[in-house]
Amino acid sequence: MGERKVLNKYYPPDFDPAKLPRARRPKNQQIKVRMMLPMSIRCNTCGNYIYKGTKFNSRKEDVIGETYLGIQIFRFYFKCTKCSAELTMKTDPQNSDYIVESGASRNYEPWRAEDEETDKMKQKREAEELGDAMKSLENRTLDSKREMDILAALDEMKSMKSRHATVTVDEMLEALQRTAADKEKRLEEEDEKLIKSVVFHNSNAFVKRVRDEDIENEEQIDQLSNATGETSNNNLKRQKNSEDLPGNANDALRKASLDDSAKQENSRGGGGKLNPLVRISVIKKPTTSDVKSPAEPEQRKNEEDDKTNTSSGLLSLCQNYESNEDED
Repeated sequence: MGERKVLNKYYPPDFDPAKLPRARRPKNQQIKVRMMLPMSIRCNTCGNYIYKGTKFNSRKEDVIGETYLGIQIFRFYFKCTKCSAELTMKTDPQNSDYIVESGASRNYEPWRAEDEETDKMKQKREAEELGDAMKSLENRTLDSKREMDILAALDEMKSMKSRHATVTVDEMLEALQRTAADKEKRLEEEDEKLIKSVVFHNSNAFVKRVRDEDIENEEQIDQLSNATGETSNNNLKRQKNSEDLPGNANDALRKASLDDSAKQENSRGGGGKLNPLVRISVIKKPTTSDVKSPAEPEQRKNEEDDKTNTSSGLLSLCQNYESNEDED
């Protein structure tokens, strides 16, 4: 079984198209054509708007007795989409457009109005030139002047284009580099001026603005420093008083013995002055006098023995010192 939809049909080898019978058709037979509406129209029966591009199944026929320069004019029949009223239009080869014949009216189109106005001006000019030769001469001179202006503008554009065409790519790159270098130099100069205009802290022209808050903070700092100075002075005075006051009999005896030994060393060395680099410091050991213990009488006896020993030692040191002086 062959295909239902084929592109190529089979023609037998003995096929002769001249033997086919010709069908007789009327001269003004209508043909069914599917087309799109070339303009926006409004139906006169129902007032429905049918816009440009709407598709229709229309009937086409030749207009008998109407041609333009040998071009046949066609008429189309189609129906309104709302009320199904029959609308007709025909071709207009003179203006390359369509004309609505019956059943509808064409909507306003501004470009068609402009074209109609230009056509009217042209027809009016032709009518004036027919009866007046001077008017036709004036119109020709105006046209020639207009053409000369247009040609001058074209020559100017051509010369400008030729001037730009003479510039090569290398020259354009060099010009761009020069402009970039000039821009960088200008920016550097502006930066230098800005730096010079700025006044630094160590410069002579620097003026510091003092606020009220800063003044109050400085006064508070001065008060605190004075208070700390007084407390330090009081502490120093207390230390001096504590050093001047004898803390214990043992400490006084130790100081006296150390002074005597220092004097003997100075006398032996032959120098009457002490070495300023040598400094003697006495470290006071903490005593437990406040704490009461059951062996208090024994400690008292030991302290008395120490006192007697230190006194005897001091006497012996004094005797030795006097004997040395006598020998000298």
